[in-house]
Amino acid sequence: MALDDVYTEVLGEHSRNPDHKHRLSAATCQLKGRNPSCGDEITIELQVEGSIVKDAAFTGIGCAISQASTDIMAELIRGKSVEDARRLAGKFIAMIKGDLTDEDELEELDEALALKNVSHMPARVKCAVLAWHTLEDALKAEK
Repeated sequence: MALDDVYTEVLGEHSRNPDHKHRLSAATCQLKGRNPSCGDEITIELQVEGSIVKDAAFTGIGCAISQASTDIMAELIRGKSVEDARRLAGKFIAMIKGDLTDEDELEELDEALALKNVSHMPARVKCAVLAWHTLEDALKAEK
């Protein structure tokens, strides 16, 4: 199986069967993100205790790329410090913009690497980064 096929499989699985698409009963913050150009609309809910993102989930509608990206992000930041979640968001956005291409640097993005080639599809970039920009905004209030 080619690497592109693996990435396609990862995105398909996360968009069809997202593990983190549900309300979060213990959410300490939530923020809605919208992409008016294509209609993607998500609400990210975070449970932050101390400086740790204990849990993350989302609700909303959108294309396969935005839904997969949001689910992958929620998985990646669970259990991480707020600082690490911010750093990962910055790293993901830099990858999608094509500003960060070093494979070793990107390795910690794990399954989010499946979205790397979106940088070559300008119309889909906003779909991929919606959740990550929303996360950054949501975490601005957190210490």
